[in-house]
Amino acid sequence: MKFATLRSGPDQPTFVALIDGLAQRYWPLSELIPDFEGDMNQLVQAWDSLRDRIQPHDEGRPLDEVRIEAPIHPHRNMFCVGKNYFEHAAEFSNSGFDSSTSADDVVPKHPIIFTKAYNTLIANGDDIPRHAAVTEQLDYEAEFAVIIGKGGRGISNAQAFDHVWGYTVVNDVTARDLQKNHKQWHLAKSLDGLCPMGPWITTADEIDPADASIRCWVNGELRQDSNIGQLIFDIPTLIETISAGIELKPGDVIITGTPVGVGIGFSPPRFLQTGDVVRIEVQGMGTLENRVGQ
Repeated sequence: MKFATLRSGPDQPTFVALIDGLAQRYWPLSELIPDFEGDMNQLVQAWDSLRDRIQPHDEGRPLDEVRIEAPIHPHRNMFCVGKNYFEHAAEFSNSGFDSSTSADDVVPKHPIIFTKAYNTLIANGDDIPRHAAVTEQLDYEAEFAVIIGKGGRGISNAQAFDHVWGYTVVNDVTARDLQKNHKQWHLAKSLDGLCPMGPWITTADEIDPADASIRCWVNGELRQDSNIGQLIFDIPTLIETISAGIELKPGDVIITGTPVGVGIGFSPPRFLQTGDVVRIEVQGMGTLENRVGQ
């Protein structure tokens, strides 16, 4: 199943809906389950008691009549993973922008975990802020994100997928000059609006992350073309690593890393400018598209 957070008008509250992405139809969850009026976080928390009750009985409503918001707003910063594809690790090391490694440590021996603040979240179709007064080197990163369903601490590799509720698409937009100059990555990753997410969340039973393509186009030009199965540290390893000492909670988001083909991988680098359109597609999960604004 696919679920989105929608809004019927500028002054109207958001609501969760079941989505048919191919037919472009939706069903408000409060109509399918009259006693549910919560947001996406509450759906995740109550999933076991609700999932069997979600049965559409009509053709639904046209998706183009509503606004699609960012699908979930986590209650704390999102967990992110750096240099988690072999070819991207190499392009980042060779770019001159990587201040976190040495020549003999191009491929990380352990997952590189950092956070991206929740103030960065924007929806499919929203403009990505250019932040021209802060950065001259704005870059795109197509990524696959995990939504935690069942929380826990000390989750084993073997049990990790039992804790996954769903997946979504993310653009981990990065200010490369800030990333290089400040050495720690948080500031470069956490400027307002630098995390387009969506358009919706696909439940874990519909996606095989070991074999799902991930692609990114900038102004119609294919820049990134890879497969989630090529992660250096796979999803169970990431969940095991993070949860070893941090209790994961329902609704937490883990953004798993970007493949080769980002702007700094070109010579000269190809940074985003006002008017550029970034489109990201993960197989079976829909398309996330955003324009770079002012």
